[in-house]
Amino acid sequence: MADIKIPALGESVAGGQISKWHFKVGDAVKVGDVLLTLETDKVAAEVTADVSGVLASINNKEGDDVLVAGVVGTITEGATAPAAVAAPTPAPAPVVAAVEAPKPAPAPAPKAAPAPSIPAAAKPEGRITRKKMTPLRRKIAEQLVSAQQNAAILTTFNECDMSNVMAMRSKLQDSFVKSHGVKLGFMSFFVKAVVEALKAVPQINVRVEGDEIVQQHYYDIGVAVGTEKGLIVPVLRDTDQKSFAEIEKDILGYAAKAKEGKISLPDLTGGVFTISNGGVYGSLLSTPIINPPQSAILGMHSIQQRPIAVDGQVVIRPMMYLALSYDHRVVDGKEAVTFLIRIKDCIENPARMLVGA
Repeated sequence: MADIKIPALGESVAGGQISKWHFKVGDAVKVGDVLLTLETDKVAAEVTADVSGVLASINNKEGDDVLVAGVVGTITEGATAPAAVAAPTPAPAPVVAAVEAPKPAPAPAPKAAPAPSIPAAAKPEGRITRKKMTPLRRKIAEQLVSAQQNAAILTTFNECDMSNVMAMRSKLQDSFVKSHGVKLGFMSFFVKAVVEALKAVPQINVRVEGDEIVQQHYYDIGVAVGTEKGLIVPVLRDTDQKSFAEIEKDILGYAAKAKEGKISLPDLTGGVFTISNGGVYGSLLSTPIINPPQSAILGMHSIQQRPIAVDGQVVIRPMMYLALSYDHRVVDGKEAVTFLIRIKDCIENPARMLVGA
């Protein structure tokens, strides 16, 4: 008999919640089969079979919290699942010659019974549904509250004209897809703009550790991704050294992993700055909360046609509101405003990012 144990899931992860068993007691399993999916406060993990045999017992059901090294079930090693017993074939019934009997007179049709009253038969629905928070949702709640309590969060706003980015995407899209196999999206422009802004205002690229301010000289940018289970922030590594195509491929790769529940802990750690795009959900304006220990976060929003003044004339342009939330303990207002204006300038003049101007 082999125990099914919760494996080590990474530093600081003590356990999780069983979200799904993929086999039931009595099923045959083989080495490498995914027995269950475990939700932790960071990622979803899969627990696989170490031996082949038959699933003999399940000690913890779906929704239970379990700890690393805990035994959640057992496998009878080397056993095979019992074959289904075929039902006996019934003997053929004897053939009896049919004798036609005289047909009786038709009986009068019975009166239809009254239909049951539907409202009376329906069961009353409950007014509330109560369910347990997943570890990921609990962690998100803790992080947000911690950020509000431990940082002096302030938000500055601006808006940018998306005309040039949209025109560049439209002009280059076909050749970009043909060359790289991915579409040119807005996010790669904003990632590159953030890199340029971090270089121009390095005071944003810091984190607080105790009573020290740690200056970071690399550009690993987190991109917030909404999933059915909650918000996660996979990190794009060394974005200053990557092309637009490489960034788009990284984003698509993370999106696929998130959909399959295969985001790993290293995917989520080490970012210096986060971008959150509420515009994909229709958000016009918001104040994003920083992702500790980072010192700032950029909020993107939906693009809307709005009248603006250009060279003394009122014109209609596709505009996006931008929001930069920052930790006022280490970032001054002047630095935050300068940083956001630099992003605005890069988006409104995207060709400059291509030539480093």
